[in-house]
Amino acid sequence: MQRQNNSLTSMNGGALTATENKQSMRIGDLLERRRPCLSFEFFPPKTAAGVETLMATVKALRILNPGFISVTYGAGGSSRVRTLEVVKRIKTELGIEAMAHLTCVGSTRDELRTLLRELETAGIENIMALRGDPPKGDEAFTAVEGGLRYATDLIAFLAGEFSFCVGAGAYPETHPEALSSTDDVRVAVAKVAAGANFLVTQFFFDNEAYFRYVDRLRWEGVTVPIIPGIMPITSYDAIGRMTRMSGARIPQRLLAELEARIDEPEAVLELGVAYCAVQCRELLARGAPGLHFYTLNKSTATRAVVSALIAANAVHELVPG
Repeated sequence: MQRQNNSLTSMNGGALTATENKQSMRIGDLLERRRPCLSFEFFPPKTAAGVETLMATVKALRILNPGFISVTYGAGGSSRVRTLEVVKRIKTELGIEAMAHLTCVGSTRDELRTLLRELETAGIENIMALRGDPPKGDEAFTAVEGGLRYATDLIAFLAGEFSFCVGAGAYPETHPEALSSTDDVRVAVAKVAAGANFLVTQFFFDNEAYFRYVDRLRWEGVTVPIIPGIMPITSYDAIGRMTRMSGARIPQRLLAELEARIDEPEAVLELGVAYCAVQCRELLARGAPGLHFYTLNKSTATRAVVSALIAANAVHELVPG
């Protein structure tokens, strides 16, 4: 594939280029045109003031020329209206492609159709299709009557009735509910067979886990892009909670360094950003199609990581649009 020298940051401050505006902004196509493709994930705030703060945060990321911004559906599917509002505004007001998350939680097929038609009308072309977590207080996921049970069902529903570009989740260190890593790979293969156009992984800190996982999926015949999910460590306590929920493992050497700084929050942040920059540079050097940053609605650490990559000349080229 031909490559063209092109600064990651653009003269228009990161907004879509004229060429990209004329072309499809389906993420599957974008991943073919742009390498690496950097993307950032946010969750919808609970208040109108929070939305304005989030919009300012996303606007500050335009200088990094993101390929797309994704907006989650909220715990238990509780924030679908806010998700819709935010993805519309990111696309129309900031000129950045936006991807809405969609889950099976609490919705019938008819309710999902209504929401998806509204997204179509708003010009949203990309959907992240997930089963979703059980509502707070429920131990296990239960589909509502007339609803969908699995992410594969939602993906097939989208592929059968709509024309969205569909992303799906992937788990290099195995989904906490999977019976085994083999079972987890089987599910990922099924998601692609159902119509997923690309995969985005859970965050991880051991790059070999990602590359082993990609190799297993390629062996199974999966050819879609597999974007690594990235989360800079900014707090010892916070990353402990996140890894317990997700099943992601912190390499022993990194954990030891974090524990040595447990009483120095700024030192933990500095180490976390430095480690993440090194991790991202290796991922890109070894062929990852992009990086998807889980920001937790804060951009400072993510901007520091991407700035380090720019300084190291690790993301200075893009496949031309």
